[in-house]
Amino acid sequence: YCQGYKDLFPEVRSYECFKYLHLGIISPIKRKSLPEIAKVVGISSPQSLHHFLSNSPWSVSQLKERRLARTLKALKAEKIIVIIDETGDRRKGKKTDYVARQYLGSVGKVDRGIVSVNAYGIYKNITFPLNFRVFKPKGTLKEGDVYKTKIEIASEIITELVDLGFQIELVLADSLYGESSLFISTLDKFELAWVKRNKK
Repeated sequence: YCQGYKDLFPEVRSYECFKYLHLGIISPIKRKSLPEIAKVVGISSPQSLHHFLSNSPWSVSQLKERRLARTLKALKAEKIIVIIDETGDRRKGKKTDYVARQYLGSVGKVDRGIVSVNAYGIYKNITFPLNFRVFKPKGTLKEGDVYKTKIEIASEIITELVDLGFQIELVLADSLYGESSLFISTLDKFELAWVKRNKK
C-alpha cells in the first residue's frame, strides 16, 4: 500500500517513517501516540516520527490527492454512502493551532480542544476515510485564514468529493447539518439523497 506513495517523499528516511506510522496505526496497541508507535515498530526513538510530521519535506495536499485518486480508482465508479461527522479532542498547552473552548464530541461537553469536520465513505460494509478539515474558531484565526462554519466546511467537502468523481448514493449527517439550509441546498444541487440523525 505505501509503495504507491513512495515518489511523494524526496527523502528515503521520510518514506520509512510514513511506513512506520501506517504499521503503528493498524497495530493492536491501545494508545496510538508516537512513543507507543515507535516501540511497536522497533524504532529506538519517536523523534524521527515527530520530525516526519512537523518538518519533513513532503506535501500533505499531494498525499491527500493521491489517496483520494487511488480510492476513487479502487471503487470503479461504484456508489458509496458518505457520512459527515465531527470529532473533537482535548488539547492542553499552546503548541497546537486552532485550540479553543468548544463542544468536544469525545468528552460530550464544552472543553479546551480542537475540532475537525470529517467525511467517511461506506462501501459494502467497509468504512474508509475520505476527507477532513480542521474547524478554526474565530479567536484562533491566523493571518490569511478565513473563518468558515462547520456547515460551510461540510458543504465544501461534499462539493470536492462530487467534483473528484465520487458516486454518492446517500449522505448521512447529524441534526447540526440536517437542519442547515446551506448544507441541504448543497446536497440538493448535486441531487444527493440524505438522512439526518436527531440527537437525543
